[in-house]
Amino acid sequence: MLYAIIAVDRPDSLAARLQARPAHLARLTVLRDEGRLLLAGPHPAIDCPDPGEAGFTGSLIVAEFPDLAAAEAWAAADPYLTEGVYASLSVKPFKQVFP
Repeated sequence: MLYAIIAVDRPDSLAARLQARPAHLARLTVLRDEGRLLLAGPHPAIDCPDPGEAGFTGSLIVAEFPDLAAAEAWAAADPYLTEGVYASLSVKPFKQVFP
């Protein structure tokens, strides 16, 4: 089943985000290579694709996991969470309707 991992960044977390980014992307690459990643990306703090120093306000990941517990365990080990980028994180079942 698909699960949405919805995270909110803590204020002034851009430096921590940039430092943890390679490890975060490596984990997403594994999901992608396994065919389990539907989409992933950050929420820019301002209305443009490259917000620069304005940074980001959070992230969204939609991926396939065997169950909610597995999705929560994967999210709990994300470098953005363990390195203090995320202030909060939630994991919810997701039903894809389109496309």
